[in-house]
Amino acid sequence: MAAGEKEPGALKTIGELSRELGVAQHILRYWETRFPQLRPMQRAGNRRYYRPADVDLTRRIHRLLDQEGYTVRGVQKLLRDKSGDAPSVSGTEIPAAAAPAPAGSAAEVPVPAPAPSPAIDVFRLIEIRNRLASLIEG
Repeated sequence: MAAGEKEPGALKTIGELSRELGVAQHILRYWETRFPQLRPMQRAGNRRYYRPADVDLTRRIHRLLDQEGYTVRGVQKLLRDKSGDAPSVSGTEIPAAAAPAPAGSAAEVPVPAPAPSPAIDVFRLIEIRNRLASLIEG
């Protein structure tokens, strides 16, 4: 391990996670307001510390939003799915929701593999249709 690197299971600050994901710190704080599953520990002065499960969840949110093209609402729907059985479109499974481990738990939350391409995201298509309809009307 190089000097200055943390152990794999160590807590990360918002700055460290921001640099790792290439996402601004205010975006991570915004995600906390939109995704109730994302609850980093807060210590004195409201400093945030992300547990490994929180880091995995932010990586998943980032992947869904930036690489797979989901909207915030679409990711919320995926994460809200408590049954673990996400709806499928054309036989292609949408990734199941990941939930952070309970506080104090050392369990790692597995991040499922990305959905195979090309997957048809019905929710995203509906969102696009609604946006286009509102642009045409107004």
